[in-house]
Amino acid sequence: MSLIKRISTVGGFTLLSRIFGLARDFLMARYLGAGMAADAFLIAFKLPNFFRRLFAEGAFSVGFIPLFSRALGKDITAESQKAAEAFAGRVLGWLLPVLVVLLIVMELSMVPVMLGLTGGFDVGGADSVQKFDLVVELGRYTFPYLLLISLVSFFSGMLNAVGRFSAAAFAPVLLNILMISALLLFHDTDAQAARYLAGAVSVSGLVQLIWLYVAARRAGLSVHLPRPRLTDDVRELLRIMGPAAIGAGVMQINLLADVVIAARMLPEGSVSWLFYADRLAQLPLGVIGVAVGTVLLPGISRLLAANDQAGAMVQQNRALEFSLLMTIPAAAALAVLAEPVIATIFERGAFNAADTGSTSMALFAYAFGLPAYVIQKALTPAYFARSDTRTPVIYAIISLVVNLILNLILIQYFAHVGLAAATAIAAWLNVALLYWGLRTRGHFIADSRTLTNAIKFVAASAVMGAALYWAASRFAFVFAEDGLVRVGGLAGFVIGGAALYFAVVFALRGINVREITASLKKTH
Repeated sequence: MSLIKRISTVGGFTLLSRIFGLARDFLMARYLGAGMAADAFLIAFKLPNFFRRLFAEGAFSVGFIPLFSRALGKDITAESQKAAEAFAGRVLGWLLPVLVVLLIVMELSMVPVMLGLTGGFDVGGADSVQKFDLVVELGRYTFPYLLLISLVSFFSGMLNAVGRFSAAAFAPVLLNILMISALLLFHDTDAQAARYLAGAVSVSGLVQLIWLYVAARRAGLSVHLPRPRLTDDVRELLRIMGPAAIGAGVMQINLLADVVIAARMLPEGSVSWLFYADRLAQLPLGVIGVAVGTVLLPGISRLLAANDQAGAMVQQNRALEFSLLMTIPAAAALAVLAEPVIATIFERGAFNAADTGSTSMALFAYAFGLPAYVIQKALTPAYFARSDTRTPVIYAIISLVVNLILNLILIQYFAHVGLAAATAIAAWLNVALLYWGLRTRGHFIADSRTLTNAIKFVAASAVMGAALYWAASRFAFVFAEDGLVRVGGLAGFVIGGAALYFAVVFALRGINVREITASLKKTH
């Protein structure tokens, strides 16, 4: 299967998940709004998500997948698969007990953990006590999700390494389906909706685990749970995971810092405004960036295991080029249409026009960082595939320091929007450092085709952005309406903008139709 086809497969399922995610966020905005219950749930959900991205999808994945892929070899045989499965079993023998202990400790320590995270909301009064108690309760409901989703990541890594991407890419859809069901069935009060929503998170982890376990068995993958033993390959995994955990932790601290500052220093609703804006910015990141990173890591790992340096660089260039083709226009469109997009998707029920204005300003800031987030996904596999998790950590720490400094400066002038802007700036700094590090070592150099086409994509996006800005000003009355009129208007803007963008790209010869057709026809 070709690189573009693999990315399209993962991206397609991720898009489906994001569509369900938007439906979930639409219902959250309707039933929870941007008040106490919404902030409480989002803070509680942030905690297991922090650890999930830190360990399950961060340090563990970037360490486990290259080593598992190396054991499989470039050409998978029955013998190499058996060796890889044995390695996976030894890893699981350590992973499961650690997760169980972490879950018990966190459940017993939820009050001090949330106190450290929120400061008890520092404003005093009965409302603060009620909100803090709800955060603690919801945190206990959501944290089992970490154990379950970590095991999901374990089976996902095995499936991705053998080229089976669909099941893992579909799994997040199950999370959104269960959360949507909880919101539709239990929303008499915002606190009730938040409680059932938190419970649905952990239930979805169990459902996803069963789904991935069955998929692994169908793919012919079998793992046994041996007694924990510190073998050489497990030691190697732990050596790789150490710096990776720090690096992933730094990146998550970047995101968590926004929540902590918003919860402690900004008005109620700020956490929710940032969340909804980030969710929309994450849509193209999830569809393109996550797909690129998911496909590149095992692919490059196996090429490097066969000492095919040139092949790995070509694959990374084409992935970066495809990422920019899709991400640059998405960033331009979100920046120009921030307010109409937020109003159309979220403004109803408990989510009012003031929330729309505050959220759209945050989305505008996040949009400028969107290409950087995706480029990171295309660059970091070149480090991880070489078992180099230390260098990205150094760059991430530099970015974190810059982000925190900018947070404290920009929040004074732009409130929650300053937090979003600081995150975007720090993301671009991280990209510059990652690329510089790869280039100086000769591990990755953007070829002339990638650079030339990137300029064409920027030019086409500028034309599209200008056209959308004019149209949004000329037809602003469409978004003053509610219901299907506003939805239809936004759909028309999206379709028209996409058509104009690709027309300009084709005119500039930024896309080669023959190459795309040939790529999609490849099977190997």
